[in-house]
Amino acid sequence: MAPEKKADRANRIPINFLDSDKEARSAAPPEESSSNTVPDDDQKLTNSMAAEPDASAAALEEAEDAEDAPTQPSAQADGSPADVAPSTGGPEVAELVATRAELKRLEGEVKELKDSLARRQADFENYRKRMERERSETYNRVVADIAGKLLPVLDNLKRALETEASIEASESDEFRHFLSGVDLIYKQLNGVLDALGVKPVAAEGERFNPHLHEAVVTEPTDDFEPDTVIQEIVRGFRMGDKLIRPALVKVAVKK
Repeated sequence: MAPEKKADRANRIPINFLDSDKEARSAAPPEESSSNTVPDDDQKLTNSMAAEPDASAAALEEAEDAEDAPTQPSAQADGSPADVAPSTGGPEVAELVATRAELKRLEGEVKELKDSLARRQADFENYRKRMERERSETYNRVVADIAGKLLPVLDNLKRALETEASIEASESDEFRHFLSGVDLIYKQLNGVLDALGVKPVAAEGERFNPHLHEAVVTEPTDDFEPDTVIQEIVRGFRMGDKLIRPALVKVAVKK
């Protein structure tokens, strides 16, 4: 084709008739609305989220519980929980370690309090025993002093009663009643001393004991063993282990 014809064809304007345009439109397939079209990837994501809402919520709650749960310390070989440094865990681990340290400190304080209480109880017990011993010693000393002042009176009453044996039958009945009253007073006084724990010292027939007896007379004789008390001149008294007055006695010696 000649160049002039090609140029004329290029400059032509195409003309479409109405009938041919309608036929072309009717032959073409109908296009879907753009508003109802969803991309394949977005459609899959939407379907998956709509299908599994419960699974997503459960996974979210499990993740939050795992984040809030405290880290458990590992156990040692003997079964006790191992110490975990605060730097290796969260604030829960640090609080656990601090609590354990506070418990150890409180245990130490409780032990110190128990030891202090035991010492105070021992001191109080020693103080109570010492006070009881001092009270008993004071009581014994006072009673011994009083008994020592009453013993001469008791000796005089005894001498008065010993004279009754030498009274002749011609003595009046009034004097005999008087001696009976003296005997009653003597017995009552002996009863009071006995109630206070003041006991007479055994003398006659006993072997001479320098801690209890005082020999004022010796008598050579073969009727008794040497160093035997053959007569009690003045009765001695004692209170427990304390000697109030030694007995004045006569002692037999080898003839």
